[in-house]
Amino acid sequence: MFPQWKLIFQRIRIKNLTIILFGALFVVLVIGFMGDSCSVDNFIISNEISSYEKSLDPELCENILEKIDFYNDMCASQIEILDCG
Repeated sequence: MFPQWKLIFQRIRIKNLTIILFGALFVVLVIGFMGDSCSVDNFIISNEISSYEKSLDPELCENILEKIDFYNDMCASQIEILDCG
């Protein structure tokens, strides 16, 4: 009976090792794609601009301006600066 349990534990260990390796690979890929997040940032800023146009909140405009400045410094494409008036 002992060799059967040994085989069961070996299978469990291999299964856990496989799951851990795939999990680590997934995390590395997610971090890699998030490192170049200009398109994601552009989408987020566009949505925030739409929200600002509906509310016309000056505080929200200032926050969006900071994000636009940071985006324009880091990414090749440029977003037009808002006029907070």
